[in-house]
Parts: sequence; C-alpha cells; structure tokens
Amino acid sequence: MNAAAAKGTAKSLPVTIITPDYWDDACKHLAKKDRVMKRLIPQFGDACLESRGDAFTTLARSIVGQQISVKAAQAVWDRFMDLPRRLTPGNVLKLKVDDMRAAGLSARKVEYLVDLALHFDNGTVHVDSWKDMEDEQIIAELVAIRGIGRWTAEMFLMFHLMRPNVLPLDDIGLINGISHNYFSGDPVSRSDAREVAMAWAPYCSVATWYIWRSLEPVPVAY
Repeated sequence: MNAAAAKGTAKSLPVTIITPDYWDDACKHLAKKDRVMKRLIPQFGDACLESRGDAFTTLARSIVGQQISVKAAQAVWDRFMDLPRRLTPGNVLKLKVDDMRAAGLSARKVEYLVDLALHFDNGTVHVDSWKDMEDEQIIAELVAIRGIGRWTAEMFLMFHLMRPNVLPLDDIGLINGISHNYFSGDPVSRSDAREVAMAWAPYCSVATWYIWRSLEPVPVAY
C-alpha cells in the first residue's frame, strides 16, 4: 500500500490516506478480461480506492451515518467528535449517554457505538490479526457487533483493509451498475451479478469501484 497523503486534527489520530499497491495490476487484468472494464477504467484517470482513519473510527463513522443523509451524518459526526479528547474505544466508553444523544445520535446508535467500543476495548475483535485472516473470518467478527451487518463489513474490507476481491452483492449500486453496463438496464439477479464477476476475480473490489464510478463519478470514501 502507498501513503498518498497525511493530515489530522488535534481531536483525532492523524489521518493517512492509503491507496492499494495492486491497483495497476488489477486494472490491466480487468481491461484484458472484461470489455466493460476496458471501456470504464480509462475514464477515471489516476483515481482509485482510498483508505483513511483507523479501524475503530471507520466503523464508528459507518454507524453514525446509517439511514441518514451524507450531510446530516457529517453534522452529527462533527458534534460527536467534539465529545472525547481523542476518539478511542476507552474514551467513548467514558462518555455520558445524554451528551451522545445531544450530539444528534439516536438511542439505538448510542447503543451500537458503545457495543463497538466494548468489542475493541476488550479485544473481542482481533484487529492485529486481521491481516492474516480470511475475508469471511473478519466479516464474522464484525457482524457480531450490534449495528454492523454484512454490507458494512464488506465496505470495511474494501475501504479500510483494502481487500482486493470483495463482491458486495447486497449493494444496490453494484447491482444497478451491472444492470446498466451489462444488461441494457434490465433487472439483474444476484446470480447474474456473480456470473459477470467471474471475469473480475481476483479483483472484484476494483471492478466494483469502477461500476460505482460509472453511476456516480465522485469517489465514495468510508
């Protein structure tokens, strides 16, 4: 992985933006194996998937942003970040529920954030071992945390751990993008999507990123 840039604030750990070291090889593979990828990839220049923040912050932010707009999520996140001196599992566990609610978090999201902090604080999630664990093993650990489903775990694999071969079949953007690019807009089943993605392996994460870009040119970051 390559560190593209670094920045931070006094309230949080320094943010290092990371890009995958396999990206160029993946693009060459996809362009060779798939006619749609051969057309899409050149449209987006040097842009690629990016990772930022530590594991706890990334997952906490995904919980805060559930079922609300991007703008609303950012506002709540900014208020939440003003509560602890630094965003760590231990510091979140010291926060008062009333203060978290006053920041704009629902009672359910407060519970989710506390459960997330507990899992990190007591070592239930094996952060230091993830680099050696299979994708499904990591997903199993993450979905055991309240408020984190398979889709969130898959986004975490892609955007934080930079796993190259994630195929998030529950993602509506991926399904819509496959419909638009491969089936002239006709409905697409999960089995249809899997069949298309056979040509993408072992770089399904990269192909998914380009499918998303075909629908929304501005890159997503988690």
